[in-house]
Amino acid sequence: MVVHLVPLSRIRELDALRGFAVGGIMLVNTWQHVDDKEPVTAIDWTIETLFQSHFYPIFSTLFGISFLLFLRGNSRWALLSRLFWLFVIGMLQHQFYEGEVLTDYAFYGAAVLLPATFMAPGLPVLLLGVAAVAWAVLPQVGGGVLLIPGLFLVGMGLWQLRPPRTLLLPCFAVAALATVLLSVAWGQTNHWTVYSVAALAGAAAYSLGLLLACGSWTAAVLEPLGKMALTNYVTGTAVIAATGPLVDADPTRWSVVALTVVTLVVQVLVSRWWLARFRYGPLEWIWRCLTWFRLVPNRLESGRDQNRPLPDPGVP
Repeated sequence: MVVHLVPLSRIRELDALRGFAVGGIMLVNTWQHVDDKEPVTAIDWTIETLFQSHFYPIFSTLFGISFLLFLRGNSRWALLSRLFWLFVIGMLQHQFYEGEVLTDYAFYGAAVLLPATFMAPGLPVLLLGVAAVAWAVLPQVGGGVLLIPGLFLVGMGLWQLRPPRTLLLPCFAVAALATVLLSVAWGQTNHWTVYSVAALAGAAAYSLGLLLACGSWTAAVLEPLGKMALTNYVTGTAVIAATGPLVDADPTRWSVVALTVVTLVVQVLVSRWWLARFRYGPLEWIWRCLTWFRLVPNRLESGRDQNRPLPDPGVP
């Protein structure tokens, strides 16, 4: 049976991909905040092998793309203002959730992406990003947040190059095969660099696979999450912080899955309801107002409001 999918615009695909990453990050963050992971369960193995470290690379790459989308009609000074207020939002989030990444995104956005806008676009930016990622996965470097600037540049370079869609399938096949082989190698060697490269390959395979399969039904679920990524990310971490003791008390780890599913279902429903009435999510709107130092119109006058904006590039 052949399934014909309705192709989405690239902006809608970015929103769907971002929404997919929101869901994965919610699952991994909930699991990571379990204090005692003994005894190890099948859920622990599945999350660590198939999901951990697979979703922040997606968000980081998308952030590099969103940087360029914002610059299409705005100045670099406006972008600096946007990054400054993202840093402030991250500091506020840090008061109840120490694992936030917004401050890192704001810092590396200003330190790496802004200077990269003065480079020759396309291949030079992409190659610099690949080199930075390769450097970050070296054992003596340690990866972690140091992967972020390189992934930013990879996203920026890919958006500037606009590779043809015909490359999606072969690139997905290569990424999927590399993920399997590297995951097996990591299981045998337990080497951190092998694990990091396997996770990056997995992130690429997930992204490319979703882009290949993304149609109207997928978008109906994932796009609202992606359009309100900042709101959903921050509220998701608030849920994790508030329910930590309950999750810790469950040795089976099924509460991790249940909490993730319930949170995401609520977020999808609320996001769809909100975006039918407003242009931007709550935190997205506050962020825009702070960026421009004025109140930005948000309520939609009708479902056919001509002022409905392009989807906000968003961040996790």
